[in-house]
Amino acid sequence: MSTAAIAALVVTGVLVAALAFYLIWVVAILRRLIDTLGKVLFGAGAIAHRLIPVEPVLTEINTNLGAVGDALEALVDEIAPVETSVAS
Repeated sequence: MSTAAIAALVVTGVLVAALAFYLIWVVAILRRLIDTLGKVLFGAGAIAHRLIPVEPVLTEINTNLGAVGDALEALVDEIAPVETSVAS
């Protein structure tokens, strides 16, 4: 076997080893990413589960605040004509 053939085999081996190292490195990064995404997904699910009991309370608060807003608007409508007649 000639020196050029041996050199070609060595270079090919080095390239294959470099590609294998790179691919193994990418696999390791992707596994860490999958682990992190799993933790994020679990945390988001836990937050969503904890917020389920809050929804009816927030709906009730929103309804009550709507009634308060309506009462305040009615009060403003009552006071506004009085202020304009006093100012005249």
